[in-house]
Amino acid sequence: MMRSQTGFSIHSRVSVMMDPTLAEMGNHLSDAMKILESGKLESEQGKERRKLSWKDIPGPLQGDGQDVVSILQLVQNLMHGDDDQQGQRRMQYVGEQGHMALLGHSLAAYISVLERERLRKLTTRILSDTTLWLCRLFRYENGSAYYHEDDREGLVKVCRLVINTHYEDYATEGFTMLSSKHPVIYQSAACRPGLGQHLCSQLALPLSCLCIVPCNTMFGSLHQMDVALLDKLIRDDRESGKVPLLLIANAGTPGAGHTDKLSRLKELCVQYNMWLHVEGVNLATLALGQVSSAVTAATKCDSMTLTPGPWLGLPAVPAVTLYRHEDPALSLAAGLTSSQPVEKLRALPLWLSLQYLGHDGILQRIKHASQLSQQLLEHLKTLASIKTSVEDELNSPVVVFRFSQDSAPSSGGSVEGYFAGERDVLDVLNRWLGEQLAQQVPLSGVDVVELEDEGTCVRFSPLMTAAALGTQENDVAALVEKLGEMIPVLSCTLRYRQDFKDEVLQQASLSYIEDLSWPGLGGVRYEPRATDLDEDKRQHSVEKINSDLLKKLMELDTDLYFSGGPEFCEEKNCIFIGMATEDLDVAELVETIVSIGREIEESGKLFENMTEVVRRGIQEAELQLQKANEEKLMEEGVLRQIPLVGPVLNWFSPVQASVKGRTFNLAEGCLDSTEPVYSVKAQMNKEASLDSPKSITKRFPGQKLFRRHGAGSDSVSDTSSVSQLEESFRETAHVQANNADEAEVPEERHVHIVEETALSDQRVPEGQETESVDTLR
Repeated sequence: MMRSQTGFSIHSRVSVMMDPTLAEMGNHLSDAMKILESGKLESEQGKERRKLSWKDIPGPLQGDGQDVVSILQLVQNLMHGDDDQQGQRRMQYVGEQGHMALLGHSLAAYISVLERERLRKLTTRILSDTTLWLCRLFRYENGSAYYHEDDREGLVKVCRLVINTHYEDYATEGFTMLSSKHPVIYQSAACRPGLGQHLCSQLALPLSCLCIVPCNTMFGSLHQMDVALLDKLIRDDRESGKVPLLLIANAGTPGAGHTDKLSRLKELCVQYNMWLHVEGVNLATLALGQVSSAVTAATKCDSMTLTPGPWLGLPAVPAVTLYRHEDPALSLAAGLTSSQPVEKLRALPLWLSLQYLGHDGILQRIKHASQLSQQLLEHLKTLASIKTSVEDELNSPVVVFRFSQDSAPSSGGSVEGYFAGERDVLDVLNRWLGEQLAQQVPLSGVDVVELEDEGTCVRFSPLMTAAALGTQENDVAALVEKLGEMIPVLSCTLRYRQDFKDEVLQQASLSYIEDLSWPGLGGVRYEPRATDLDEDKRQHSVEKINSDLLKKLMELDTDLYFSGGPEFCEEKNCIFIGMATEDLDVAELVETIVSIGREIEESGKLFENMTEVVRRGIQEAELQLQKANEEKLMEEGVLRQIPLVGPVLNWFSPVQASVKGRTFNLAEGCLDSTEPVYSVKAQMNKEASLDSPKSITKRFPGQKLFRRHGAGSDSVSDTSSVSQLEESFRETAHVQANNADEAEVPEERHVHIVEETALSDQRVPEGQETESVDTLR
């Protein structure tokens, strides 16, 4: 059973040590880890002080020394940056077995100051114990071990060993020995990228010495090395005078976790006197009681590289390369062994951690990771539209799966061969799936992987992540649950992409944006209808309209996601729509985009012409007012304009003046008489504005935009229900459009209608009519 951090402390263990220096070292490490893991950040004053300081710029060393707490506080600030909440930190949990590994680095520094003879005995014991334990754990008999920080460094040393073995005078003659007979290193096309190039760089070999062996294409796993083709390549190289040197095989490819045919490859290596090196995550299963025969064959290889750090959740422990070779002098020349005792201390953190875990603890962690893979694989078999790429369904520690829509749609959509670029679309959907699963179930440790044949897939490799993240069975169950929720979304999006494209192409004011890297329905661009604009003005208009359109769409009450597009999208001024659901009404979505875009375009025209319209309106109003004053002067005479005489004259002889109402039409930019307001003809003319579709549609209670009501109902088919809703939407839109147009009549006009209607129903005494009209104005 794994011990919890609170149940047992290193502090209590080291306090009873004989050496007080070791006890003090353990205490310091325990205190340091408590500070770094406590989650207690500095005070608010400290934060403000740090913000004002140039904390990211190296500065001079302070004259006065600082205490340990202050230094650790600085380290904590650098580790967590500006995060104010502990939940924002993404750090691996360091358990007590991790503390043992960290203690090993401190002990290595302390042990290195011992006297030479004592140091030699201690390092020899540490190295011998660790090598023996690892060889027995992973069934590698009579092996030696090389410990290294870079997991590629062991292979580099092995290559040097093989070169020294095949070229006897290489130590004295150097590269001139290789010029006559070029060495050849073979590696699978499924090996991790850059491995062969790194070897050639470190060994000063030209890239022509590297031969990439393709994987199977006709039969067997697509991720296994083609053995027949390898045989042919080796024979061709031997016939051309080259020296086949080394073969790199996989026991768990980096992508899909598949294992090469190691038994057959070992036979080829023996036949052609080549060195066989194996690496991969599946080598961890060699410690279990039941191992597949394909992986068991790795125990016969000449060397293998192990990475116990991620397998067991141990931070800062070295990788290990186990190898078999009888000549210690050549091993020393290749750098696989060292006469320096300090070099042997690399194994100290692993030596401490393996003892802390014990044999049973190591097996339990590896077994737990394998069981998680089997649990996920069993659940994936029950999910539709999910394809797995697993080499051995009974013993594969790596599960790779991918969404693939093969079945016919349940309702709506178009899937006739999908559409052009289907593979690219599926890849981007699977990338979205992997990113969402990793974000919503972070303890699962899933990631996205690109495979040559399958495309983009989601990978679950608990041997590399479970020990560090603490993945449990409930995390796998949560992963399956989230996956089950996302499959319908992926299926609907894939079906509705073509429907969305067809609907957009039917709209003259929309352009469809083809971007196969967008995980969603697709992209559109609203195109202004004005054709008299030059290119610069039109581009500015397109940018402004689509920017405002995107903002308005994002404010709608809908589950759809609207975006400006991918970060490196070539198309500009676009609107991209995200993932779809089963009840999505594509037609309504497109019509709404057109309607809102048209409203924005029309309002933009109004604002652009507003200054000129208002200026002309004011000028015309001034002219008409001047004309009205002149007419009034002619009708009433000069005497009525005199302040004292006018009222007396109006009292004895009232004049009946006709006052004409005026309205200013901003849309047309002119002054109109109020008389047409009362006529039916004017109302009919106003109905012409119904040419602009309204984005108002009837919704049922609790129903969001762009959703078909009753989608998926058993009693009524989707087609009939959608047709009925569309018909009701059209009728509702027509009625509400009329109401909206009536509402567009200015408030002043309603006052004219109500008041002047009331005046027509009752007689007004002469002399009061002018006063009433003036009041209305």
